Amino acid sequence: MASPTPLHGTELVDCARANAKEGIETAAYQCGYGQDLNKFAQELRQACEDMNLQVKELSGLITEQDLILQLGTGEIIAPDTASEL
Repeated sequence: MASPTPLHGTELVDCARANAKEGIETAAYQCGYGQDLNKFAQELRQACEDMNLQVKELSGLITEQDLILQLGTGEIIAPDTASEL
């Protein structure tokens, strides 16, 4: 659900990160900036700077863990049967 008002600070960074894979237009909309991509980018840059995050573009917010979860490439390690450990 999109924010009814523009987000700032850590809330903005969290929302942008959650929507980064969908692209800047979607992230801006979900973070409450509508079609104002310039304002969104400016506020996101400032929020990242305030948090000492060195991110040059939206895709920089996508972590390696996010990619692993998306790909589902994790291995399941379990016994072959319920009686084996």
